[in-house]
Amino acid sequence: MGQKMEVLSTVRVQKAADLYKIVDSLNRTLKEKDLMFGLALDEKDEEKMVFTIYRT
Repeated sequence: MGQKMEVLSTVRVQKAADLYKIVDSLNRTLKEKDLMFGLALDEKDEEKMVFTIYRT
């Protein structure tokens, strides 16, 4: 069924073109540690991105 994820940390950072590459690398490297990382555009400020760390 659905997998529950716990938010460990959320931070807003300056928008950067290659930031998704870091998030992808973290996800590939640390998935065995039950960690997942997310990146999304900030809905309130188009110059910011929201980086979130989850425990799966």
